[in-house]
Amino acid sequence: MGMPITVILADSYATQKDCDAVFAYFQAIDNQFSTYKKESEISLFNKGEIQRKDLSKDMKLVFRLANQTTKETNGYFNIVKHDGSIDPSGLVKGWAIYNACKLLAKKGFKNFSIDAGGDVQVAGKNEKGEEWRIGIRNPFNPKEIIKVVGLTTQGIATSGTYVRGQHIYDPHQNSHLKGGRLENVVSVTVIGKNVYEADRFATAVFAMQSNGIYFLEKQNGLEGYMIDKHGIATMTSGFNTYVI
Repeated sequence: MGMPITVILADSYATQKDCDAVFAYFQAIDNQFSTYKKESEISLFNKGEIQRKDLSKDMKLVFRLANQTTKETNGYFNIVKHDGSIDPSGLVKGWAIYNACKLLAKKGFKNFSIDAGGDVQVAGKNEKGEEWRIGIRNPFNPKEIIKVVGLTTQGIATSGTYVRGQHIYDPHQNSHLKGGRLENVVSVTVIGKNVYEADRFATAVFAMQSNGIYFLEKQNGLEGYMIDKHGIATMTSGFNTYVI
């Protein structure tokens, strides 16, 4: 996926084999959904070498989930790019992390964490028997942690430009043709009931820019923390309940 992935199994009976199974799943997802791999299913679809009716069940599911998210975010989430190609990356990462966690739960694990590029799903407690602690980085100094939240069953995701540069655009403004209009907000962190929910909404909320935090405030089960270009932070009314 082009990003670091960390798996922590805090249950005493965990083995390396259990971790390897998670990484094998992520490798399979990368081979299927990466737009950077010429032979991935999504790349072949974009080149017209696979027809929509012949897509895998997972690809069709991701397309349906993306369409649902587009509707739920008033069009601010859109996997159709300006050139007509499809890039489901804004949803696939959280979806894959969540699925990997379900694989662990089916094996009986109750205490674990999966972190893929800063998007995290946790379950139970950490190796110290405490709630999982997740740091939110300062977008102007990524080596600095400005907030720490405590989670036990939730997911958390951050969207911004300070790591990957300008890669999220407002689909209503064709801002990819204007050199990137999304310059007011630099970081949005979303906490949801799981990382899939957090990840897909974080992408859309970032595209909304300053209005995004108000959109989040109206959503059940989602909390957010937004930082603008001036370093001013705004949070939803319930976000502070997670802050340690």
